[in-house]
Amino acid sequence: MATIGFYTLGALVMLLIFWLLFTILSKGLPALRPDFLIKQPEEIDVGGGIGPVLFNSFYILFISLLISVPIGLGAGIYMAEYAPDNAFTGGLRICVEALSSVPSIVFGMLGLAIFAEYFGIGLTILGGGVSLALLNLPMLARVTEEAVRAVPEEMREAGYALGMTKFHVIRTVVLPVAMSAIVTGICLVAGRAFGESAVIILTAGLSTSGEMWDFNLFSPGETLAVHLWYVQSEAIVEDARQIADKSAAVLVFVVLFINFAFRFPLWLGNRRKGR
Repeated sequence: MATIGFYTLGALVMLLIFWLLFTILSKGLPALRPDFLIKQPEEIDVGGGIGPVLFNSFYILFISLLISVPIGLGAGIYMAEYAPDNAFTGGLRICVEALSSVPSIVFGMLGLAIFAEYFGIGLTILGGGVSLALLNLPMLARVTEEAVRAVPEEMREAGYALGMTKFHVIRTVVLPVAMSAIVTGICLVAGRAFGESAVIILTAGLSTSGEMWDFNLFSPGETLAVHLWYVQSEAIVEDARQIADKSAAVLVFVVLFINFAFRFPLWLGNRRKGR
């Protein structure tokens, strides 16, 4: 009975996920055209695209991962392997866990205070990327720590028995074993960053520079998630509903692609090792 119950719960969860994906993708994908991905958004005329906002989404995602991944992985490895087991370390873990549950709007207000008010650079791509990195750092550090701690202690002892240093054991033994869980954490923060809107509204703004490929870090950086919210709630164009449906389909498809892009090399490597 327990087995049947677990299989039933798993099937219900899978059906719910597929139903959500089908509902979103079926509305947007049939009407999606390649020119929609490169055209400029329109404020009044019909037929606008998402070119600049889609580029800003990837650009801000790249900046946030460039900052958060090295720091988050390093913090997680330090907490798991080097930090002493004392009251300070325990308090630090509690702080990291607390920051992981802080609403994203709080990090948006922090980014607004730092970049727009303190430094006076306004709403920019740089502010959005750094704020997203701060949002994802606690989760990435905690996931990395748990993944490293899950590696069996016998594997470390085997490395030490071969004369390896602690750093060598971590690099060649611990991290390869924990990589699957670490990649899962990176996928989670990447998907969260790509679909985040509250932080971007407060730090990168509700507009673009008007150029398709604008690499200027101090340009306004409206992303696809923010554009979707704006089109759905405040846009006055006649085809706002169609643009929202197509934007939602692109957003979901890109999040799925990000997960596949991170996991496919890992799956390929595990398959080669299995052979």
